[in-house]
Amino acid sequence: MKLAIDGGKPIRSSYLPYAKQWIDDKDIKQVIEVLKSDYLTTGPMIQRFETKIADYVGSKYAVAFANGTAALHGAIFAAGIKEGDEVITSPITFVSSANCVLFQGGTVVFADIDHITYNIDPTKIEELITYKTKAIIPVDFTGQPVDLEKIKEIAKKYNLIVIEDAAHALGAIYRGKHIGSISDMTMFSFHPVKHITTGEGGIITTNNEKYYQKLLQFRSHGITKSPSQLINYDGPWYYEMQHLGYNYRITDIQAALGISQLAKLDKFLKLRQKYVKMYNEAFINIEGIQIPYQAKNVTSSWHLYVIRLKLDRLWVSRKEVFAALKAENIGVNVHYLPVYFHPFYQGLGYKRGLCPKAEKLYEEMITLPLFPKMSEEDVNDVIRAVKKVIGYYLK
Repeated sequence: MKLAIDGGKPIRSSYLPYAKQWIDDKDIKQVIEVLKSDYLTTGPMIQRFETKIADYVGSKYAVAFANGTAALHGAIFAAGIKEGDEVITSPITFVSSANCVLFQGGTVVFADIDHITYNIDPTKIEELITYKTKAIIPVDFTGQPVDLEKIKEIAKKYNLIVIEDAAHALGAIYRGKHIGSISDMTMFSFHPVKHITTGEGGIITTNNEKYYQKLLQFRSHGITKSPSQLINYDGPWYYEMQHLGYNYRITDIQAALGISQLAKLDKFLKLRQKYVKMYNEAFINIEGIQIPYQAKNVTSSWHLYVIRLKLDRLWVSRKEVFAALKAENIGVNVHYLPVYFHPFYQGLGYKRGLCPKAEKLYEEMITLPLFPKMSEEDVNDVIRAVKKVIGYYLK
């Protein structure tokens, strides 16, 4: 069959994005109710949303932020990271996982990945620990939880703080516990392509009251009104700026949308799992690609579905496969360019070759469309397109 990129008929007549939010009338109604209320921001919906997220994941506390990056910044602040401190993270992630360390003057150290799970390799973490290391930011890539048991053992051994970047992992489970209840602090993202959305938004969950109080202050200029936190007290109007914080507040409008979306999370997760099963069954025996591996004792929340090309079986590179799938109107993507490949990080002195397994994965991976609002017909279109393109490019 002639590929669309070569003038053939595309598998689809319309473009299918790799991800998309699902907003319904109930979501819209809840937002409208807030718009008609007395509060648009810093009102009761925020705390209600935080409580619901904390209850869902099983943590004591949750603090919502304007976005996931701001939430990670808040976690780094709460952890006390400062100039001269080192924090270890994965290079296969969005830049926020590393940038948050730089925001506080710290140094990012990249540990290579496990070539099977694509998550950070705990053995590589331990090899990189120095007297300057203060924290680890493991990333639950694609929604599959990292090896938290080993990472927590390392953290305990070296007295390190674990700040889990679970932007992909709301609803994921590790050894019977929801992600968000295990690490010292855990970040979830509510960007439109994530499991639920608040437009933009993020949250930190924690069981540590000290971190909780610091996070509350940090998102609002470093200010507190809490009587138990005040150094002085001039009257009921009184508040104090005790730290250099930021205006990272989320709005009641966003929180209302988040509450409505959270009620549908389990439905969304089941649809993601259903579509992944369809992909796995269709691709398991296709020569030229490798389907995602799922570790034992974990349940992925399946934010992304990443196939890995076996380039030794193909007569083209990833670039040609990517372009061919796009021409079939399949909205493929690549997650992610290793963070230290970016010109800014190259300017800081990071060199290619730092994490060989991560770099090899980057050359071979493609993200296929996966989101709850897809139909089975959409999934089957992706399957047909992949089979068509890979079949054509096989040696």
